Amino acid sequence: MESFSTLIRTASHEQHVEAETSTFMSDLLGGRLGVDAYARYTEQLWFVYEALETGAERLASDPVAGPFIQPELFRLASLERDLAHLRGPDWRTGVSALPATRAYADRVRECARDWPAGYVAHHYTRYLGDLSGGQIIRDKAEKTWGFARKGDGVRFYVFEEISNPAAFKRGYRELLDAVPADDLEKQRIVTECKRAFALNTAVFRALGEEFPLSA
Repeated sequence: MESFSTLIRTASHEQHVEAETSTFMSDLLGGRLGVDAYARYTEQLWFVYEALETGAERLASDPVAGPFIQPELFRLASLERDLAHLRGPDWRTGVSALPATRAYADRVRECARDWPAGYVAHHYTRYLGDLSGGQIIRDKAEKTWGFARKGDGVRFYVFEEISNPAAFKRGYRELLDAVPADDLEKQRIVTECKRAFALNTAVFRALGEEFPLSA
């Protein structure tokens, strides 16, 4: 029988590829967009992680979501350092969420409040993605815009408290496999994963409209 972590990975594969191959991301990683586009993307991430992490403490004792609340994953402080570096000390006065970002953050908040298993779906798509593909983004950003290696500007992608990402991801998948949910609930979690990828892709699409490459 297929493990739940494998089921989640295969079921959301299509959406995952779609998010990764969005034109905005391709243009950004291809060095065809300026640092301003990167800063704008970082701003959008801040809204999503604020939704993910603000309600996290409350979920720590939840039987389903609790085991996933691991402080070494938290990204908000790193994002804030990156934004201070990219936008200056008054960055908070200038950040704004795109409508697509607001929809994404609202959904995360809603799950955190009303449906812990759904929150797990969002937790998985974000943090496991950051630990994997996020490293490619960090490398490209350092080379393209001259950020210090693992320094301000790319701290979001640096998990200082996770010395062995491969082992951490293995442990995370074991947590998924052990999630106390019946088959129907697991199916709902998978559906929410797909939704998370779709919400993420919508943000990329909106960013692509804001930063079109002049043909």
